[in-house]
Amino acid sequence: MRVLGIETSCDETGVAIYDSHAGLIANQLNTQSKIHDKYGGVVPELAARHHLQQIVPLIKAALQESQLTVKDLDAVAYTAGPGLVGALLIGACIGRSLAFSLNIPSIAINHMEGHLLSPMLEKNPPDFPFIALLVSGGHTQLISVTAMGCYTLLGESLDDAAGEAFDKVAKLLGLGYPGGRELSKISKHGVRGRFMFPRPMTNRPGLDFSFSGLKTFAAQTIYNNSNTQQVRADIACAFEDAVVDTLLVKCRRALDRSGFKRLVIAGGVSANCLLRSKLADMMERRNGEVFYPRPEFCTDNGAMIAYAGSIRLKKNKNHSLDIAVYPRWPLSELS
Repeated sequence: MRVLGIETSCDETGVAIYDSHAGLIANQLNTQSKIHDKYGGVVPELAARHHLQQIVPLIKAALQESQLTVKDLDAVAYTAGPGLVGALLIGACIGRSLAFSLNIPSIAINHMEGHLLSPMLEKNPPDFPFIALLVSGGHTQLISVTAMGCYTLLGESLDDAAGEAFDKVAKLLGLGYPGGRELSKISKHGVRGRFMFPRPMTNRPGLDFSFSGLKTFAAQTIYNNSNTQQVRADIACAFEDAVVDTLLVKCRRALDRSGFKRLVIAGGVSANCLLRSKLADMMERRNGEVFYPRPEFCTDNGAMIAYAGSIRLKKNKNHSLDIAVYPRWPLSELS
């Protein structure tokens, strides 16, 4: 079965084709970072317009890459949420219309489930059950995963997501967009220990997160110190350490509570080298395993949507033209 996957939840247009026998056979991506850079963040209207301009050329490019035609497709999967409603509607309308014209199923995919399943695209995919840390610009969640569609939310951010906090602090430091990646770059040149940031909500029980106060602490530190390249690097280093340590503490608690030996990290922040290194060390000490997607599958992409569509194809065969998108769509609502 060959499934075309379409991702348009935010500021990246992704189109991919997944073959249930051959695996991923096409993967096309167009990022909008240059468009939104001068605004310091995503402008929803511009994002939707750019998706509309790019999506058909990317579908054609994916078909060319896989040496297929639209008649070789067995289904179309598209991101229906969560995300920016205007951006989601572009992918949903194109996906449903293409599927209807070909008389093949169309499958609405939860964006976060796509991220959660993205490590399955690797050569060494995790077995169920596992704890998943979904950490991105819009979400920071710990989820118990016992089977496909069996998701229990253990904890989430009560305010800013980790990726959002990275981007906001990067903007305060005068770095470009997307800020999280730039902050991690300069943090490598920072002096570890020069500044000490709090590890929010680690001194109390529970698995929820809060990064808003940490962002404020960083803002005050930036305001109270000279604006030199070294100071910025030192602050970036301290901030990154605080976020990573906080995520580490919460993952350890989730693993202790569940008794699981496998940990999955996914989402844009999962590409962070320091986070990967510390989680790998922790899981080695626990005689467990950690799984994550390759860097290009950490950010939004069509490959994860195509894969999730191929898994859900047996139970989600929608031939109608009804279109619904969900700016908020908790994983707990899936089955």
